[in-house]
Amino acid sequence: MSKLPLIPFETTLHVKDSCLCLHVQRAARAIARRFDEALRPLEITNGQFSLLMSLNRPRPPNMGSVASLLAMDRTTLTAALKPLERRGLVESSPDPDDRRSRRLRLTQEGEALLARAIPIWKALHEALDPVLDDGGAARLRSDLLILGGG
Repeated sequence: MSKLPLIPFETTLHVKDSCLCLHVQRAARAIARRFDEALRPLEITNGQFSLLMSLNRPRPPNMGSVASLLAMDRTTLTAALKPLERRGLVESSPDPDDRRSRRLRLTQEGEALLARAIPIWKALHEALDPVLDDGGAARLRSDLLILGGG
């Protein structure tokens, strides 16, 4: 005797076609692969680029503000920083205002690498943005900011 499924296959198809989370994750992975490939000559990933860029501020940020900007927890941020620190691209030091906290800053090598990465980033955006015609790229960014709470 065959058992009827608890969840009809039509539900699976509906979720596949309409799930925002699934579609955003698929798009994010595809875009991330393109940025990873473009940044490969610099030996950084798209996530490392974003992390380095998040440190490009007038005053070295604390770990909490970087983690918040990148929507990651501090443990994940600490793990992501390690390879960049080993490469001499990032330094951390005690926060002079709060010794329990750490401040992060780009080294000269980190700034130089980021300066080399910016034209790659710009070129890829110039290639990607027109794919979403009629202001679609700007609309998508705006919508994603709304959904991300930012």
